[in-house]
Amino acid sequence: MPGPVSSRARVYTGVNTHRPREYWDYESHVVEWGNQDDFQLVRKLGRVKYSEVFEAINITNNEKVVPVKKKKIKREIKILENLSGGPNIISLIDIVKDPVTPALVFEHVNNTDFKQLYQTLTDYDIRFYMFEIIKALDYCHSMGIMHRDVKPHNVMIDHEHRKLRLIDWGLAESYHPGQEYNLLVNYQMYDYSLDMWSLGCMLASMIFRKEPFFHGHDNYDKVVSNTLSTMSQRSHSLPVKNITLGLFRRVQGYRTNR
Repeated sequence: MPGPVSSRARVYTGVNTHRPREYWDYESHVVEWGNQDDFQLVRKLGRVKYSEVFEAINITNNEKVVPVKKKKIKREIKILENLSGGPNIISLIDIVKDPVTPALVFEHVNNTDFKQLYQTLTDYDIRFYMFEIIKALDYCHSMGIMHRDVKPHNVMIDHEHRKLRLIDWGLAESYHPGQEYNLLVNYQMYDYSLDMWSLGCMLASMIFRKEPFFHGHDNYDKVVSNTLSTMSQRSHSLPVKNITLGLFRRVQGYRTNR
């Protein structure tokens, strides 16, 4: 039985081969620590697998920030520094360290919970926010980086101000053609298109107001879950053709006008 076929990116293939090793070698990266006394904690926002998330105030300028206490951060720090200033990429403001745990300090986004937001989005809203995510992904891919965890939980949206940020770069990795990576579904030979698949799942979630879009008993089952039945059952809930065609035109224009 033949083995898995290696996937090679069609765009931005050799970005990292033309950069110095220190650009993508996070193991040798030297972290410059900031002063934790510049920040005053306000409240705890939540907890995920490797992180605790807080709201805080930068007492030097009175701005709201979001410190995230992390156990595994060196790769994420290097990648966020490489992507600094990119469109719709969450801004890393500082890196501080208390006696127990280091923390990344991010810009504050007045996020609306996606489970509520998705129920209210118009077809224009969907096109707008998908295009904003695409701009973030195109930028990180052009910098030789795969996000590898694109999902609604990692897209912060301030709907009032039409502001979107792609967050949580803890699983992000530099892309090198032919390299094997560890991730879900026991398939290790992938490229930037992994992010585009995840983006497609997000688009489906927004259109059909169904999250998660795929259900299954295990990782493999989720990937091959029957999508067509869901689409046929809910195909009239929103003008899907208009959304996808309109989005394609905008993306096409964005790509050709760069």
